[in-house]
Amino acid sequence: MAKWEQFSAEAPQLADAIKARFTATKHHVMATLRADGAPRVSGTEVDFHGPDLILGSMWEARKALDLRRDGRVALHANPGDGSMEGGDAKVSGVAVEVVDPDDLKAFVDDRHPPEPFHLFRIDVTEAVLTSVDAEKNVLILELWRPGRPVQRTERT
Repeated sequence: MAKWEQFSAEAPQLADAIKARFTATKHHVMATLRADGAPRVSGTEVDFHGPDLILGSMWEARKALDLRRDGRVALHANPGDGSMEGGDAKVSGVAVEVVDPDDLKAFVDDRHPPEPFHLFRIDVTEAVLTSVDAEKNVLILELWRPGRPVQRTERT
């Protein structure tokens, strides 16, 4: 697992492209695990704060309770208008609740979220950008995992 900062250092072009997809629109899709192991899909907002990819939640929302119990999470950036402009971005990892009072205060001072709230840092295990090269008529998959080079696959 890696903080967003490590991803940016190891694969800067891919990290920038994926960050662009997550900052292009406000609302995205998150998958968590229910207590029985079934998936739960929720809308969410993500952001970047310091070295981290973060997400917040209303106090004791189901998705926050899911993440507190089992932090495994997948995020899918809103694809926008469906044109695939900029690619289709997904990040998988583990959500770690931010509980340090100084870290929370710094976040509140910077962002002024409605309180009470949950704040989670995403430790990234995998990041994927899928795009289309219309000239070559190929689908391009770029995959990053911590400590490994970007794996690029082209499919026709």
